[in-house]
Amino acid sequence: MNLEGKVALVTGGGSGIGKASAIKLAQAGAKVAVLGRSEDELQQAVDEINQLGAGEAISVVGDISIPQKMIDAYERIIQEWGQLDIVFANAGINGVWAPLDELSPEEWNTTININLTGTFLTVKYAVPYLKKRGGGSIIITSSVNGTRMFSNTGATAYACSKAGQVAFAKMTALELAKHHIRVNVICPGAIESNIDENSDKQDFDEANEPVEFPEGKIPLTDGAPGKAEQVGDLVLFLASDASSHITGTPIWIDGAQSLLQG
Repeated sequence: MNLEGKVALVTGGGSGIGKASAIKLAQAGAKVAVLGRSEDELQQAVDEINQLGAGEAISVVGDISIPQKMIDAYERIIQEWGQLDIVFANAGINGVWAPLDELSPEEWNTTININLTGTFLTVKYAVPYLKKRGGGSIIITSSVNGTRMFSNTGATAYACSKAGQVAFAKMTALELAKHHIRVNVICPGAIESNIDENSDKQDFDEANEPVEFPEGKIPLTDGAPGKAEQVGDLVLFLASDASSHITGTPIWIDGAQSLLQG
């Protein structure tokens, strides 16, 4: 899974799954642009990658939900390295989790705009550059929620945004196949990350159906969450030629959590 000579963009790359994946891509030889909204967090990730001495990295401050910000981000990458081969559309939020009658239209729109529209913008503005390279790999972070798991009552906006990402990936995978651009989706379950910092759970416990799992919710690990580095390994596989005949495919990485909780 050698990525020497490749250039990658990782959104939400300053922490968690994004940072772990950016490190994995760089270790495989890629040049990695790490995009996010926190300049300090991004710089820490970039410094860590550059200290590895494998690939190299730059930070790109941007907002995936704003078209011009994504246009600017890709122009920065092209100015720096002249090409784009891999896009990991990973940035997103949990948003507000609340009973449907308490969820405001503004809260719904915020989650959909960042998670689903943000994915659209990230991919849309990447496609011309990937076409110029004669192909590439796009990887999208969805979730077990809205794809195989529907038991988190109150997570309606989040689950709908994540289900939409899978449909988007399948549609674009077929559309872009003639250009040798692959589009795949990863669907993580519980992973050690800081996405909960972007969560606002309002009366969530009241809305959620009470279910107990005495042995833990993740059968493969007796309840322990997965690690961001494990997701990074999957991202590296999908970014590389090792997955050259895989496109339009969602892959769940959850230790069988969604099979138990679906």
